[in-house]
Amino acid sequence: MSYPKKYSLAIGSSLLITSFATLATGVLLYFYTETLSFWLLLFFLVTFFVSYFILQFRIEKFIYGWVKSIYKEVKLLDEKNLPQSPVTTDMATLTREVERYAEDKKLQIETLNIRENYRKEFMGNVAHELKTPLFTVQGYILTLLDGAMEDEKVLKKYLEGASDGVERLVRIVDDLDMITQLEAGALTLKRTDFDIISLVEDVFDLLEMNAKNKNIKLVFDQNYVKPIYVHADRDRMEQVVINLIVNSLKYGKKNGTTEVAVGEISDKKVLVRITDNGEGIPEGNLPRIFERFYRVDKSGSRKRGGSGLGLSIVKHIVEAHFEKIYIESQLGIGSEFSFTIEKSQTNQ
Repeated sequence: MSYPKKYSLAIGSSLLITSFATLATGVLLYFYTETLSFWLLLFFLVTFFVSYFILQFRIEKFIYGWVKSIYKEVKLLDEKNLPQSPVTTDMATLTREVERYAEDKKLQIETLNIRENYRKEFMGNVAHELKTPLFTVQGYILTLLDGAMEDEKVLKKYLEGASDGVERLVRIVDDLDMITQLEAGALTLKRTDFDIISLVEDVFDLLEMNAKNKNIKLVFDQNYVKPIYVHADRDRMEQVVINLIVNSLKYGKKNGTTEVAVGEISDKKVLVRITDNGEGIPEGNLPRIFERFYRVDKSGSRKRGGSGLGLSIVKHIVEAHFEKIYIESQLGIGSEFSFTIEKSQTNQ
């Protein structure tokens, strides 16, 4: 006969105590009276139930006090969360419950530690990015106040330098504001049908001078005769393409190439690929490449300008469209960023 585990210890112990007590009583009765009566059966039943209730009550009280002391000793357990209902006397089950609760709390603490470390790193990066242009602007202004403004050439040069520093600050703040809105879901996407080929051509025209400065060619992988219509927020997708091409120019090699390819991968999706033959990214850095302010080269990459938020913004915009972004890269060979975009019904 099987019993619920929470009662098995008390029942088993009560049976042992009752059996021993009844046997001893029966031997004594038989020795003195040479007969066994109904009272022996009654004795058995009464002893069993009394033993059971005493044992069950005492064991539960003992275990509850023991578990409560564990909650007090182990800092990651909150005594208020200790169940007030009758505690099981099945030690294996009780142990599993405590271990499971402790594991859940441990995971919560680890998650909080990860977030805290990320917050500290993020705040450090923000401080660094803001500090550089602020000190630049401050340096120019202090120099002018010390008398340099008397020279018109120096005055113009330093004011232009201060203006560049302020513009960089504005870009950082604008980019941070955009990421905040994207993460909070507060940025409304205005989806329309547009030609993605035309959008890339516009970006090529916009970044033509940047490319010429490094003698990098901006090209398509083929001659696109027909337009390829997609359904998305055109302004945001233009920002995605701009940020990816700017990134390829920033880390591209002189006399190199940045190539854009657009292909229909299904009836509903278009894949845009932006490939360069630049420096490439070490494999160990790829999982973190879309993090805010993350730098592959911790020492020298900041000299190349930018807010350090471009790739993070790209990822957020693409994911806000419920699309995917991918990266493939080999150190010394180049990188390829690609993302999907919804195909417009106009293509059908």
